[in-house]
Amino acid sequence: TRALLKVQDGCVNFCTYCIIPYARGPVRSLPLDQALEQVRNIVRLGYRELVVTGIEISSWGADFRDGRTLKDLLAALCRAAPDLRIRLGSLEPRTVDEAFCRTLSGYVNLCPQFHLSLQSGSDSVLRRMNRKYDCARYLQSVELLRAYFPGCAVTTDLIVGFPGETEAEFRETLEFVERAKLARIHVFPYSRRKGTLADQMEGQVEEAVKHDRARVLIEVGNRLEENYVQGLIGTTQPVLFERTVEGGLCEGYTGQYVRVRARATPGILVPVCLKRAEGTVAYGEIGN
Repeated sequence: TRALLKVQDGCVNFCTYCIIPYARGPVRSLPLDQALEQVRNIVRLGYRELVVTGIEISSWGADFRDGRTLKDLLAALCRAAPDLRIRLGSLEPRTVDEAFCRTLSGYVNLCPQFHLSLQSGSDSVLRRMNRKYDCARYLQSVELLRAYFPGCAVTTDLIVGFPGETEAEFRETLEFVERAKLARIHVFPYSRRKGTLADQMEGQVEEAVKHDRARVLIEVGNRLEENYVQGLIGTTQPVLFERTVEGGLCEGYTGQYVRVRARATPGILVPVCLKRAEGTVAYGEIGN
């Protein structure tokens, strides 16, 4: 049902917690003609969804120096395979600007799920991480996406217990994710990596504190995700069914990456009327 297309490798952001720039080197992008060739082959093989992946797909095209950026790649992929769902991997928040949203909003096969890596909802922690945005810029990206892709799901990653993170900074993260109304949060306790600047920072947070903060943030994330899923109940969404589960049901995902169960067959992409939700899983019936 779902294929992966790696379009980029390497990174030059040098976030203080990350070893990837040292391990993977500078940005290398898959040429557009090769990407299109692979997408056409994916269609011929019968896949229904494509996930565009890479170490940092937001930097696609930076090494070409011809002015093309990720939005140009994505528009070309959507045009080349109009019946294939195109789902994006993780995006750097600054990628999402007016031009990005305006260019891509017309493609109905682009999945309305955008994974914007946040890492912290505290500006002071973001500075120590050497992230290239602040919370205000992140929120601007979220608002642009919701304006151009109404009802879209904005999902994210967060690191808790970064060196020096105070209780007040952690509370700022909790308050920010509530304000942003994120649809799903992946939470990671900070993990030290030799060779990174963060490994040498003072104020390393105790493991027990990191895991306690992760637990709290996961609880908040689960509630936000349940709220988002509840907001889809009563609507009809295209669902790509992937596997059978208990009770004679089949499980798949909407374009927003909401898990759905209904009586269906793996491999089909059909409209499903969402009737109810149990936690973060929606249940529905095939049909309009």
